[in-house]
Amino acid sequence: MRPFVYNALPGRVVFGNGTLSKLPEEVKRIGCSKALVLTTPQQTKEGENARALLGDLAVGVSNSATMHTPVDVTEKAVELATKLGADCLVAIGGGSTTGLAKAIALRTDLPQIVVPTTYAGSETTPIIGQTESGYKTTQKSLKVLPEVIIYDVSLTLTLPPKLVVTSGINAIAHAVEALYSQDSNPMIDNLAEQGISKIARSLPTIVSSPDDLEARSDALFGAWACGTCLGAVGMALHHKLCHTLGGSFDLPHSETHTVVLPHAMAYNAPYASEAMNTIARALGVDKAGKSAALGIFELIQSLGGPLSLKELGMREEDLDRAADIAAGSPYPNPAPLEREKLRKLLGDAWAGKRPE
Repeated sequence: MRPFVYNALPGRVVFGNGTLSKLPEEVKRIGCSKALVLTTPQQTKEGENARALLGDLAVGVSNSATMHTPVDVTEKAVELATKLGADCLVAIGGGSTTGLAKAIALRTDLPQIVVPTTYAGSETTPIIGQTESGYKTTQKSLKVLPEVIIYDVSLTLTLPPKLVVTSGINAIAHAVEALYSQDSNPMIDNLAEQGISKIARSLPTIVSSPDDLEARSDALFGAWACGTCLGAVGMALHHKLCHTLGGSFDLPHSETHTVVLPHAMAYNAPYASEAMNTIARALGVDKAGKSAALGIFELIQSLGGPLSLKELGMREEDLDRAADIAAGSPYPNPAPLEREKLRKLLGDAWAGKRPE
């Protein structure tokens, strides 16, 4: 057994079907009685339903959550939480809503209960990304780690097939980078392989049979597993590129992760062969002799997911600037980070080229 260091993160997980009904109980369990419910504008209905469920335990709803957690949006939400005297936060939605809850908690230390409706996985991590003046930065702090996560499989039934695919691949990306992280360890390695396998095998079923609760349950469990990997170890090139593309060029979060992942994997493959073998096995493409990067690419293609940055609205003339930003600050990664090679990676992702 190789030497390793593993830090387990605190937190309570309630997983099942219909578990949203436990929300009032969980608010009381953490000693709170004045919850501020957070959502995006698109999920206002879900936020109002949660408020009705909480009754007197809720003091209001904010539907201002936005992609990439803009600082100005957070500041307004903090003002509202203070004005209403909120003593905890209830976030219902995907990564945008969870991000807003984390950003408020960072500034106020309010406890959080997160109810994910996508496979983003950020609810499991002490990591927060925030955008200001066109740049997205990240930091780690236990202040932003949610105290409780309520996974209700029924809430994912309305997740559109297109978002099922991109959200699922986004989750897989967390586990992929955990496997070649400098902080990797046997526990996270096993969880990463399990998470990738659960999601990769459930996505085709969900796309073809959206009401399949077993597949939805497997995908949601896989998202928890992959998110837990993200929270336990450091990330690398893939996440750096996606933060650059999202924060500086306003590309959509999960779609960007979906397009970039095969190319980031191909870039790192020569320096992370053991991790790639594990990923190929989890995807079920190892016996066919396919690379992990090609396996992910073909999975996305078969599910009708986005394959190019061009189709996400990225301008080809912005690729040089993106490469400059991505290469501008050092960060751990298996393969050496060379500006021209990063530019080629981005060019391949822009064109939707099959990874070699």
